[in-house]
Amino acid sequence: MMLLEAKDLGVMYERGRRLFRRGEIQWVFHGVSFELESGDSLGVIGGNGAGKSTLLRVLAGIIESDEGELVNHGARTALMSLAGGYYPELSGRDNIVLGGVLLGFTEAEVRGHMQEIIDFAELGKHIDKPVSTYSAGMKARLNFSRATMLQADILLIDEVLSVGDRHFREKCEALMRDRIASDQTVVYVSHNEKSVAELCDRALWIDSGGMRALGPAKEIVEQYLAS
Repeated sequence: MMLLEAKDLGVMYERGRRLFRRGEIQWVFHGVSFELESGDSLGVIGGNGAGKSTLLRVLAGIIESDEGELVNHGARTALMSLAGGYYPELSGRDNIVLGGVLLGFTEAEVRGHMQEIIDFAELGKHIDKPVSTYSAGMKARLNFSRATMLQADILLIDEVLSVGDRHFREKCEALMRDRIASDQTVVYVSHNEKSVAELCDRALWIDSGGMRALGPAKEIVEQYLAS
């Protein structure tokens, strides 16, 4: 079943804009096209500044593309990122509820998974403290646990598995393998090309503002490393 269609997506910004003077147009990326069906696992690779995280924000509906079209066929998306998605002054518990409701779940559905999320995150008593007091690793635990336990249609994962202790990373990778095997749809951004090759069926390589290649994950990762 088709979930998402990305058609020549592009995002740009103006560099050096001043009062009464337009700046120079810079493309974060452009011409990115792919389809995402139920059960797909797509890895996104590329150098720093290639636009990988920006692409995930477009897929999540947080920002709009400046060109092209994104067609979402009714899929609920959950973005797991260290960059945001929290209300810092609220507790981890309250963020679970609010984040789940924003994903389209009812409060009752979220609370029904509350203990499962807390147990997986392994935050202990910190779950009732403000998220502003959390380390990057603790925020990653909360975000990953909330998104995976609530089982949105599409998981958009932005480098979340790169932080935290080894035990939690291994637990998350094991859960991802289980979910991918059970037809969870995933878009995974990472600088760890080995994990992309191991976890994903396909890979998208973004380079120099454009789409360099799209195909089987192992083949694309090999091309990327060889370049």
